Amino acid sequence: MRSRAGCAAAITLALMPGALTAQETQRPLSAIEWLDRADGPLSALPGLGARAAISEPPVAGAVSIPDIETTALAAATSGAVGLLPTSVTGLPASLWAQSDAADLAALWRRAGAEPPPAIAALYHTLLLAEAEPPHGAEGAYLRTRVQMLRQFGAVEPARELLARAGPEAPGLFSAWFDLALLSGAETEACTALQSAPGLLNDDAARIYCAALTGDWPTAALLYDTGAALGTLRGTEARLLEYFLDPELAEESEPPIPSASPSPLEFRLFEAIGAALPTRSLPLAFAMADLRGTVGWKAEIEAAERLTRAGALAPGRLLGLYTRQKPSASGGVWDRARAIQDLDAALTRRDSDAAGKALRTAWRLMQDGGLEMVFAQLFAGRLDTSALPEALNDLTFRLALQTPDYEAAAARAPDTRAARLLAGLAKGRPDPALADSPTETMIAEAFAAAPSRAPDHAALIDAGRLGEAILSAALQFDRADGDPGEMASALGTLRAVGLEDTARRAALQALILGQTS
Repeated sequence: MRSRAGCAAAITLALMPGALTAQETQRPLSAIEWLDRADGPLSALPGLGARAAISEPPVAGAVSIPDIETTALAAATSGAVGLLPTSVTGLPASLWAQSDAADLAALWRRAGAEPPPAIAALYHTLLLAEAEPPHGAEGAYLRTRVQMLRQFGAVEPARELLARAGPEAPGLFSAWFDLALLSGAETEACTALQSAPGLLNDDAARIYCAALTGDWPTAALLYDTGAALGTLRGTEARLLEYFLDPELAEESEPPIPSASPSPLEFRLFEAIGAALPTRSLPLAFAMADLRGTVGWKAEIEAAERLTRAGALAPGRLLGLYTRQKPSASGGVWDRARAIQDLDAALTRRDSDAAGKALRTAWRLMQDGGLEMVFAQLFAGRLDTSALPEALNDLTFRLALQTPDYEAAAARAPDTRAARLLAGLAKGRPDPALADSPTETMIAEAFAAAPSRAPDHAALIDAGRLGEAILSAALQFDRADGDPGEMASALGTLRAVGLEDTARRAALQALILGQTS
């Protein structure tokens, strides 16, 4: 069997024959799609049998992923754990094997707070993919993956990742405990800590858990000891004091929250009746508002944040929008009312009402930065033949933001911009139709044969495929409208076989900047 170094030296990119479209092959299932379907263990999900490799071929000849010889993942290797096996993602098990954990952590820190939807989906897939860990300290890259998932609001997948790795492993329990608090699983976390106190060297957590599980004498003893020794101080100490003495909490003003409250502080504020609003807290805290403990408006706001980031299925947001009648106007209330009006008009097949509601709902969802979410919810329900012709361009662009973008290309209106987008959806954009530097560079990136950017090519040739994919994704994420940066990133994504991701990212870059 070849060594890893030998495998890296032997990596090649080979053209696949045939003229297949990007969607005639079975695309790898993105993490976002898995989240949409995850109602139980991954093995129980229907339709997740063997899948094609990562390559997602363009129209005029496909590019396969580097053919790397791999070995089976060792079940005991916690760093290799993932929620998406290679049969689902199409990514090789050696994705990170030749990289360094510290280098990857530095790369991940460059990810934008609100990446483009296609890039966000790729990030989730990379973070949840089952693959051999990179070089570095045991569990180092797993901790990076969990940290990034939490940053993106994907609390439950991060928690499940740690559960599969074994949260009792050194350095993992603290992260699992925090995620449990954010997701409302504090009883499970505290039961685990009570059973093995040595898992977490945190007096505040031990006091909280002792009280939560009904062991008030131990909680009081730990609190008195910590206060005497000075291991409890500041906001956390006052919160615990109020938590253990509800009468004192009722008589006193709650402490001022710290600038960056921990999940434990967040839950303690909630426990003493002074819950913190999550809108100004990191995205992961928004998950706490989906437990039915806050008002409808706060639930919708949290769901919008999470759905916008790709951490929550759009259907969950639709369910919240339509749960009851808005009691006020402005912002969230207007969006909920508009979505209800559109949903009702489509349900009763009232084309006139649907056309009017579509315009209003689209404008309001744009204001909320929820264009992609809106497309995913409604593009498939719109009967374009029954809607006013003036809405053809909007419905076309909505359809291009769905997984069926390639089929939607056949319904392009007869305009320059629409023809360009239709060509891009098919992987054959005509550069002559471009009308801006961005359109030109993107069209040329697809008109030419897939080409790896030099920096990315060096990584691929060294066997660091995952690092190359991540670098290309980051380049597109951080392009800030720079056509050259976007084109370079698209070239690499296409060259390693991520044609579908490249097309979606390019379509989103053009559509979200053009649609009105």
